[in-house]
Amino acid sequence: MMHSTPSFSDKAARDGSVPKLAHSLSIILPAHNEEQVIATTVTYILETLSPWADEFEVVVVDDGSRDRTGEILQALAEQDQRVRVITHPVNQGYGAALVSGFKAAGKELTFFMDSDGQFDIREISLFFPFIDQYDAVLGYRIDRQDTWMRKLNAWGWKQLIGVVLGVHVCDVDCAFKLYRTAFIHQSQFETRGAMINAEMLYKLKRAGYTFTEIGVHHLPRRTGQATGAHSRVILRAFKELFYYARQWRLQEKEGAGSV
Repeated sequence: MMHSTPSFSDKAARDGSVPKLAHSLSIILPAHNEEQVIATTVTYILETLSPWADEFEVVVVDDGSRDRTGEILQALAEQDQRVRVITHPVNQGYGAALVSGFKAAGKELTFFMDSDGQFDIREISLFFPFIDQYDAVLGYRIDRQDTWMRKLNAWGWKQLIGVVLGVHVCDVDCAFKLYRTAFIHQSQFETRGAMINAEMLYKLKRAGYTFTEIGVHHLPRRTGQATGAHSRVILRAFKELFYYARQWRLQEKEGAGSV
């Protein structure tokens, strides 16, 4: 595992020195009540990636939005065939939205990020040189733009994941990660809430895949409301962690016993 924090160069993006991606790419965006920013996010991704990747798709999962998110996404999909929309009639949770997007991913690489504008898609170019050396490239947030309580919760969650699952990374839940789609499709992801990132990392490690970590900038949230700190979201994550950790340990024991 390697830790790297290169700085992103705006000049590189402008003068075309960003290395062209040699693989096709699926971008997964979970979205819930993001009508104020979703059109800007998707359009910016399309404009940014067009000169960098010959073949890519943007798969947006509308997870039961009650505002105009779905309507806006349908209009975007009609304008550009690279945009695909998956709709959950009711809100199923962050993990469920990602899993739906993963199942639909049809390219060689799968990348996911939040749709709320707190990440800059241009920084995916930092990942390109590493994806042929590693099976996954994991972002971690530089100067995380969240309240002290969310930062404290994230620190505690990171320690717990390390103890319970043996997963040790800089930023478990950073929503800026690039995986090989083969890993995504061969893995049976079982959690449907905020536990999904920890599950992915655990199964990546268990299967013997390699990864590296790269720092990415985290931007202040300009619109909408974050839901990750809601008590029901946190409670669901804890319940999924302890339930599935037990199941996975049993699977490992059964696997070891059959060797």
